Amino acid sequence: MSKGFDDIISKVSECSVKTVSVAVAEDSAVLEAVKAAKERNIANAILVGDEAKIREVASSINMDLSGFEIIHEPDMIAASLKAVSLAHEGKADMYMKGLIDTKNFLKSVLDKEVGLRTGSPLSHVCVFEVPGIEQLLFLTDVAFMTYPTLEDKVNIIKNTLPVTKACGINCPKIAPLAAVEVVNPKMPATVEASELTRMCAEGQITDCVIDGPLSLDLAIDPEAAKHKGATDRKIQGDADILLFPDIHAGNLVYKAIVHMVPGVKNGCILTGTKVPVILTSRSDTFETKVNSLALAAVVAEEMKKKA
Repeated sequence: MSKGFDDIISKVSECSVKTVSVAVAEDSAVLEAVKAAKERNIANAILVGDEAKIREVASSINMDLSGFEIIHEPDMIAASLKAVSLAHEGKADMYMKGLIDTKNFLKSVLDKEVGLRTGSPLSHVCVFEVPGIEQLLFLTDVAFMTYPTLEDKVNIIKNTLPVTKACGINCPKIAPLAAVEVVNPKMPATVEASELTRMCAEGQITDCVIDGPLSLDLAIDPEAAKHKGATDRKIQGDADILLFPDIHAGNLVYKAIVHMVPGVKNGCILTGTKVPVILTSRSDTFETKVNSLALAAVVAEEMKKKA
């Protein structure tokens, strides 16, 4: 079981070499991450975009492009469609956003002809290595689904399970979070959390343990669970997946961890797609981008097993 990103990167060495296609690759931060990914044997890359600009940016960061395939397409929209088609056709195992706005990047992901639709709703998973917490934490959804319904939450869980499995967690503990750990009919998040727990207990959701509603402290802090007398809960501060009631709760917790916890590491991917999609922000660190590539690589390997 992976307990940190060093473990995830080590697992990459057990996989066949993966390739990422990059849409509009003339971005220094993305090229730096792709360069590091190749040097660390995480993944090769196909760079799609304006070749002259790609070479100019690469030169500015002392990046040798001799080991990379470059596909010249100066138009951003056309470049994104070409890059996503490589993943659609199986020529790339992962798809990454470069110097293109998120809206048009997602349009390429959802393109009916060359995109990465599977028929499942898309959702976002962020994996955290937090100092002081023994296990990896999988946060979902913090960036894509705004107000997930009960059905959406079931799909979010199904999208997240291959990610945890790729990280060596075969039966993750899932905490549907709320402000309280008891059902309150006036708080829909608690009602839906209880329903997800029932569905899991009755076998409608498999390959995991679901226990909710749970407050955040009971989900991640064994001492808090002990002090609150939660000895009858299936999760007692040892949750693997934190399932948020909406994007506000998820995004606030995500940013609080990123900006307020020293030494934290994370990586994020978009799931529910034919291959893992790396949708990092320009504000994400170099390390986060490399971690996201490593996470996508092990998830791609897991998806390949089930293909």
